[in-house]
Amino acid sequence: MSRRRSEFPGKIRAAAFERAKGCCEECGVSIRPGNGPEYDHRIPDALGGEPTLDNCAVLCRSCHGAKTAKEDVPRIAKAKRVQRGHINAKPKPTRPIPGSRNHHLKRKVGGGTVPRWKD
Repeated sequence: MSRRRSEFPGKIRAAAFERAKGCCEECGVSIRPGNGPEYDHRIPDALGGEPTLDNCAVLCRSCHGAKTAKEDVPRIAKAKRVQRGHINAKPKPTRPIPGSRNHHLKRKVGGGTVPRWKD
């Protein structure tokens, strides 16, 4: 069961922008309309990050996109894979490996193939 994404309230956004002094906290560029500000969870919301001032980062659009793509998405995907492994809910492979026991063809020692079972 997934929970709703928690956005930062207006008071926290205002305090974070004041703390950053109108600049990106990652690269230091001055934030203007068109390149931000974007408010990012330092610990991603999907990994339990709360919408607090300590967890809020003021970023420009390019830094936010880079952080999300290079750090957040892989971390969240790994956490989901680990969780599925712990509860034994890994997805079944969609196609069996040729020659394996699950494949519909069986390889003979002489090099030919025969049906493994009849449909």
